[in-house]
Amino acid sequence: MSGRFGEILQHMRVMTLKELLQFRRDVFLLIIVVYAFSADIYVAGSGIEMELKHAALTVADYDQSSASRDLIYSFREPQFKLQGMEMNADRAMDMLDSGKTMLYLEIPANFNKALLSGDPAQIQLLVDTSNSVLGSLATSYAAQIVAGYGVQRAMERLSVAGAMGGSMPMVNSAHRVWFNPNGLDRWFVPINEMLTMITMLSIMLPAAAMVREKERGTVEQLLVSPLTPLEIMLPKVFAMTMVILLGVTVTVYGVLGPIFHIPFRGNVFLFYTLTAIYVFSTAGFGLAISTVVNNLAQVGLMVIMLLSPMLMLSGTFVPPEAMPTVLGYLMLLSPLHHFIEIVMGILLKGVGLDVLWPSVLGMFLLGGAVFGFGTWRFRRQFG
Repeated sequence: MSGRFGEILQHMRVMTLKELLQFRRDVFLLIIVVYAFSADIYVAGSGIEMELKHAALTVADYDQSSASRDLIYSFREPQFKLQGMEMNADRAMDMLDSGKTMLYLEIPANFNKALLSGDPAQIQLLVDTSNSVLGSLATSYAAQIVAGYGVQRAMERLSVAGAMGGSMPMVNSAHRVWFNPNGLDRWFVPINEMLTMITMLSIMLPAAAMVREKERGTVEQLLVSPLTPLEIMLPKVFAMTMVILLGVTVTVYGVLGPIFHIPFRGNVFLFYTLTAIYVFSTAGFGLAISTVVNNLAQVGLMVIMLLSPMLMLSGTFVPPEAMPTVLGYLMLLSPLHHFIEIVMGILLKGVGLDVLWPSVLGMFLLGGAVFGFGTWRFRRQFG
């Protein structure tokens, strides 16, 4: 038994080395991996922002008072950028329709008079929400600005009337922001992009390694060799897992830390262990793909078909709370959803298995099912 076990280990070692050598000679795949774990992460982190910045604001100030000017200049940069005045409502609507401005603020002629007399003062803000995310952010920021301006004017009025601001009941809200104190997108986006690249490559690379054997005509040689299907399959997964872990190291210590200053608060060993398990288990998709395709182009199409629903159901773009109930439950079937919780918890929160065990358990169960299915498909075709 020990002799057979030693023989299996020797086969695995030699075949894993063979896969690494073949990968090194495959310039196309090598370029994809290098780009995915370096330039792609940098572009995503530096080029994608979900914050509102320099939203074009056009104003119609019919009051021309100090109160209206104070309100206008409350819409400051970097969130807003004042485009100028436009007193003609039709031209302002044309600017909104053509995308030349995003917001149109209209202040009525009796604005200051209403404030001084204590009557309700109304303004109109038209917002272009063809981009729903930016439109919602602009509306939210504008509502906060107008509410703050109203409170300030009320305090001034009470002060003039003789009331002491210190004697008024007030509620102070003290916010403590954890894990990402400044709310930086460049902490969130690059990590999610790294997880997306890990998922994509953990599916694509094992499938590509097997399909390359078909394209070169060497798969028949493997099948007639004294190797079992598992001794053919597992080295491909081991080799590609090692490649992906090396790419993750480049990303974490070459891009996320030095460029975006993202902290690594958790346990490094736990991070690499769970990442390796995720890559190894997700490779089951790649093994299943390799049994139904015949060239690398078909691998790419199949990867896109699998990756799209995994991303949509991962919580990367839409949080679970904002999804319909059915899709919220379907998210639990996405391995990437659990992996995101794990990596965010380790990198940014510094938590361990005592907190992450539900996500780790979900990843284990889904990963085991995926890898088992891929192994079954592989052995069925090549066994």
